[in-house]
Amino acid sequence: MLEENYIDINGNRMCWFEWGIPDGRPTILLCHATGFHARCWDQTIHFLGDRHVIAVDFRGHGRSGNEEPLTWASFGDDLARFVAALDLANLTAAGHSMGGHSVVQAVCAEPQRFSRLLLVDPVILDPAAYSGERFHSALLNDVGEHPVARRKNRFADPAAMFANFDGRGAYGLWQTSVLRDYCEHGLLPAPDGDGMVLACPPAVEALIYMGSSGLDLYDRLASIMQPVVVLRAPGRDPAETVMDFSKSPTFAGLADRFPAGKDVYLPDLTHFIPMQRPDLVARYLLEDL
Repeated sequence: MLEENYIDINGNRMCWFEWGIPDGRPTILLCHATGFHARCWDQTIHFLGDRHVIAVDFRGHGRSGNEEPLTWASFGDDLARFVAALDLANLTAAGHSMGGHSVVQAVCAEPQRFSRLLLVDPVILDPAAYSGERFHSALLNDVGEHPVARRKNRFADPAAMFANFDGRGAYGLWQTSVLRDYCEHGLLPAPDGDGMVLACPPAVEALIYMGSSGLDLYDRLASIMQPVVVLRAPGRDPAETVMDFSKSPTFAGLADRFPAGKDVYLPDLTHFIPMQRPDLVARYLLEDL
C-alpha cells in the first residue's frame, strides 16, 4: 500500500512516500538524485517485496516546496531533521548521486538512526576537486551557463514528456518502466494553465548543480561506523570540458575512506544505475539483512 505524506521541515513543505508498515526489519530510506524525485525508485521498490520503505522528495523536487536555500547543505540538513521528526531508526539508507551526498550528511547528524548505507554513484568527488574551481567550471558551457538551464520545461502531459526522452541519449539506457515513472510523477500543472511543467524547474536544477562542488565531506567520513557500500560506474575524464551525465562523479577511493566501506565497481553501467538496474540496487539493499 502506498501513502503520500507531507511534513514541514525547516520551513519547507516536504513530501514523502511510504510503502508497507514497520515490522522489526530495517526501514529502507530512499533518496533521489538532482532533478529527479521519490517515485523514480518505484521499480527498485518492486524488488523489495513487503519491506517498509520511505522515499523523499527533496526541496525543489517532486511534490515538495521550492523554498530556498536550495543548497547541498540544506538537502542534508532537511534529511537529518526529517528522520528525527518521524523518529525513524534502524534505517538502511540509499542515496543516488546528490541523494548519496545528503545521506552522508544525515548519518553524521543523526548516526543512531542509521544501520547501513548504500551510496549509489554519489556525488562525492576526488578530494582534489574541493581545493579549487576545476570541477565547477567544467560544468559550464561556452557562455558560462549550466547546460540543464536550457532543458525543455513544458509538456502537454506525461506521455509527451516520455516521447521526448524515450531512446534519447542516456535516457535510452534506462528501463522503460523507470522512464515512465520519471515522467508520470515528474510534472506539475503549469501555473498559467497551459500544459504541465517539470516539478524541478531547469533553473532550479542548474542552481543545484552549480553548488555541487562546494561541500567537502571528507573530514566526516571516518566517524561513520555503519557498513557502507559504494556502487560506482566508470568515471569521467578529469580533462573533459563538456558535462557527460552518464559518467560517474564518484571518487574511486571513496569506499576506503569509511571504516567499514566496500567498493562495488560496475563497468557496464552508467551514473544512472537505479534507472538501468533497479533489481541490482534492490539486491544490495537487501544484502545481509
